[in-house]
Amino acid sequence: MYGDGAANQGQLFEAANMAKLWKLPAVFLCENNLYGMGTSNARAAANTKYYARGDTIPGFKCDAQNVLIVRETMKWTKQWCIENGPLFIEYMTYRYHGHSMSDPGITYRSRDEIKHVRDYRDPIGLVKHMLVENSWATEKELKQIEKDIRASIEEDVKKLLNDPEPDFADMYDKVMIGKPYIRGVTHDLT
Repeated sequence: MYGDGAANQGQLFEAANMAKLWKLPAVFLCENNLYGMGTSNARAAANTKYYARGDTIPGFKCDAQNVLIVRETMKWTKQWCIENGPLFIEYMTYRYHGHSMSDPGITYRSRDEIKHVRDYRDPIGLVKHMLVENSWATEKELKQIEKDIRASIEEDVKKLLNDPEPDFADMYDKVMIGKPYIRGVTHDLT
């Protein structure tokens, strides 16, 4: 899985070449949120059809704002790749905020654009609408689920805030067997 900005890096194509040669069940999934660091992807890539960049590897794109489409494509993709080898997928999504602290995210797009996506294409809003529209859940049930989730998160946060600070030895707890070896460094983990 990689973003539209990383799609321009060479190691992706090296990995795709090997996956095709060896017929590996690999999925090359591009999360295309339309914008890289400080610019639209159309200004950074000569070919923005990321699903089509696999040369001899087939690919497709779909709307990643729709969680049901994502679920169904992943179910299909697993079996397809096991039987046929690698596949390129481009999931179209949207990034509401800047890419980092140094990218406010509003110099290369408008606030109106962001608001429009939030109002009409937000994944949470879309799935809520589908659940109610298809009578898979009621508004009341969804509100209760949200309330339960908030309570669970608040309970977990309280527990975490009361946990003791981890010490240096905790960094290696349940991560590796034996003492770590880092050339030129000696750690006393006792």
